[in-house]
Amino acid sequence: MKTISGTNLEQAKFHNRRVVIEAIRSTGPLSRAAIARMTALTTQTVSNIVEELERSHLLIAGEAQKTARGQPIIPYSINPQGAYSIGLELGSQRASGILTDLSGVICARVERNIDHAEPQRAIPVLEEVVGELERQYAFDRRRLLGIGMALPGRYADGGITTLSPQNLPGWQRFPVGRELESRLGLPVLIENDAAAAAIGERLHGVARGLNSFVYLYLARDGGLGAGMFLDGHLYKGSRYNAGEIGHIVVERNGRPCPCGKRGCLDRYVSPSVAYEFMGIDNAGELSTEELDERVKAGGRGLEEWLAQAVEPLRQTIDFLELAFDPQTIVLGGSISTSMMQRLADCLEPLPVPIDPDEVRVVPRVTIGTTGKDTAILGAAALPIFSETNPRFDVLQKPLG
Repeated sequence: MKTISGTNLEQAKFHNRRVVIEAIRSTGPLSRAAIARMTALTTQTVSNIVEELERSHLLIAGEAQKTARGQPIIPYSINPQGAYSIGLELGSQRASGILTDLSGVICARVERNIDHAEPQRAIPVLEEVVGELERQYAFDRRRLLGIGMALPGRYADGGITTLSPQNLPGWQRFPVGRELESRLGLPVLIENDAAAAAIGERLHGVARGLNSFVYLYLARDGGLGAGMFLDGHLYKGSRYNAGEIGHIVVERNGRPCPCGKRGCLDRYVSPSVAYEFMGIDNAGELSTEELDERVKAGGRGLEEWLAQAVEPLRQTIDFLELAFDPQTIVLGGSISTSMMQRLADCLEPLPVPIDPDEVRVVPRVTIGTTGKDTAILGAAALPIFSETNPRFDVLQKPLG
């Protein structure tokens, strides 16, 4: 049995730093006294942290505001130009990259076509994408926090793939993070696309300010997964594979799934199945605009997909609400907006909640607002999230 130890002062310092940033990020401009009240930190601790963050250009002071009595107060807000990050996304035939500032605004964007997306071809292209982003936009490279990359599939600690995604063959056991770091000389964080999208939605989208939510991610190239925030923290599981809800069995002896089971949720709800119903067999080769047009013309195929997808998705929402008690289920991803809206509209009536009389501030199901850039925005958010999100795990470390 492992015992639990406390943390050293250095770890507590970085934790408190993140707490202050998160308070301002989620609430808006705050004075030092307001930060102290919100965080339960002492006034002196807050003053020290605010001064450090201002020197680091992460916070910016506003104009002094007069009060009815006492000294004027100075509100502090996040400085968008205080830090930057790069997000990378890799599809079966396309590599994309964006440069964002601390507020999530996209400052530069680059796309490259790839004939075959195996690592030997894709890694040099991703390196080119990063170089082009840095050339496109003039900024202080010393303020670049790092690079985030979102990929479909499962990842062990350190960004090594543990399961080769079907649409990205050749990535089995490939050390993505280590390879990119050695080429680019920057920290690289790897995350599966659903978890990355959940981070992006929390930082910049409809989940901003929410502590507990489940993000259902429908990928443009066809997959289905979930990113879960519980009590303000991304839940990754004991082997970093939490959120593989696409392989929940929703129909006994149902459709065969590549995972080896039958009746998996993915085989009813995922965009790849929708494309099958609509006769779209080259989704990965189409531009976003072309795919949207094909979906809008989906006609009877789209209706047939919705008819057989709704009940399995209702079952899944019921399970997620009962198991994790989230504030909301966010339906998001890089699929067509009209396709997403149609699916959401068809979900009503949802299963009866555990407390039917509860007055809800947030709807049970909401649609994400980060749009078709959800995965790549989430990827770019990874270094920022790592820098700014409080980590309570560092305050309780197992000994030995």
